[in-house]
Amino acid sequence: MLPDFRVRQRDYLLEISRALTQELDQEKLLARILLIAVEMLAGQAGIIALKERDGWRVAAAHGIAPAFLSYLTPLLADEDMRELDVLELNRMLGELTYTASMGLLNGTALALVAHRQVIGVIFIFRNYEGGFTPNDRVILQSFADQAAIAVYNAQLYGQVSYEKQRLDALLDSAADGIIILNADLTIERVNDAFERIYGKTHDELVNTPHNDVVRWDGDPQGSTLNEAIANGWPLTPNATLYVEGDLERDLPPSLPVGVTYAPLLSPEGKLRNIIVSVRDISHFRTADEIKATFISIVSHELRTPVALIKGYASTLRRDDAKWDKRTISDSLTVIEDEADRLSKMIDDLLDASRLQAGGLSLNPADVLLPTLASRIAERFATQSKNHTIVTDFPENFPVVLADETRIEQIISNLVSNSIKYSATGEIKISGTVRPEQVIICVSDEGKGIEAKDLPHIFDRFYRSTKAVKQTKGAGLGLYLARAFVEAHGGRIWADAKTELGARICFSLPR
Repeated sequence: MLPDFRVRQRDYLLEISRALTQELDQEKLLARILLIAVEMLAGQAGIIALKERDGWRVAAAHGIAPAFLSYLTPLLADEDMRELDVLELNRMLGELTYTASMGLLNGTALALVAHRQVIGVIFIFRNYEGGFTPNDRVILQSFADQAAIAVYNAQLYGQVSYEKQRLDALLDSAADGIIILNADLTIERVNDAFERIYGKTHDELVNTPHNDVVRWDGDPQGSTLNEAIANGWPLTPNATLYVEGDLERDLPPSLPVGVTYAPLLSPEGKLRNIIVSVRDISHFRTADEIKATFISIVSHELRTPVALIKGYASTLRRDDAKWDKRTISDSLTVIEDEADRLSKMIDDLLDASRLQAGGLSLNPADVLLPTLASRIAERFATQSKNHTIVTDFPENFPVVLADETRIEQIISNLVSNSIKYSATGEIKISGTVRPEQVIICVSDEGKGIEAKDLPHIFDRFYRSTKAVKQTKGAGLGLYLARAFVEAHGGRIWADAKTELGARICFSLPR
């Protein structure tokens, strides 16, 4: 028959084993451990203190008044628990309990040691005379060993839970879509960004095969996941896989994406998970399209005046021909006009480049818009015999604070467009005063702006089908006009097509 203390030891160790397997919440676990320890040693009170980075903390208390804890906390802060001296601790605790008037006459303490590290200490107190026996300490020591494991596991669980929360936060805050695949290529989880990209919820996507979600509209660039696995991936020298293409979705249209696959392998080299990063590359594709358009338009538009200049200059310098003054004058006029057009195009390209780089600057000053409009009208009147250019501003039109050079560029672009797209008629530069802004409009008597072109006329490099056929240009004039207006805090718009022709207006703050 087992001695009594052995029976007690067995029963309480069974109890702590159940706690070890049933409870992973650290706060609840510590409270349960402490209660079992107090009961096991027939005590009246107890404390569990845990070792943390910045010192010791009372993590659980039983039968202890707040006054006693207030005395105990400084003691723990000063005590080095790495070398636990039980006798000294008992002496100090005895003095402490007397000072706190708790009536606790005896105390014992044992360290909680896990993996050869002190992670905490249990204090057990009695309110009657008679010290703790060796059997008590044997029972408590066995209990402390098991309790230390339970606490250590609870701490690990807390760390794992924290890391999971942090991982979830990182995944859900990522701008790119993230898919985590199991080894069998089914979806384990997705982040919020991928839900938005694909148009389905996490619950709808979990446990779905990879091939049912990552489907390509057309042939992608690079090896697909199935192709790579067939060739030995991920056990190849290049473990990261990248493929680019149009991702099919339940709701059209397809989305241009770049997909990166990164394997997670076990220490034995077996595939555990695949982290899939899905990046929306629509803006990159748009940028490539803009670049291609830019190269196409600019190369053509720059080449044309250069060719004309070279052609006329080569003709004039021929030694075998004699040209009359009128021919020479007309040829030089063409050379001059094409050089001016070339210079303006270069200026527009430089402005567009500055806008792209965020380097546009304004030099604001007082501007008399009626005077500026009259000067622009006079200049353009000499360039077109088929148009009458007039201005219409009310008296006492207010002075505005603006960059006069940029405002002149805006109005000049609008007048130039009116000349290009209206064969004849009146072109009017008018102004209207509002309480908080002024409005400048340029109107003509041409055919107006088609409804299908209206949403795009201020886009970079945009030119309508009619404009491409009838006029020269790179499609930058209205784009720059909008940028200059918005830089001033105003807005620009165009009226829908009417029988009266086209009208484009912009506002400036007063």
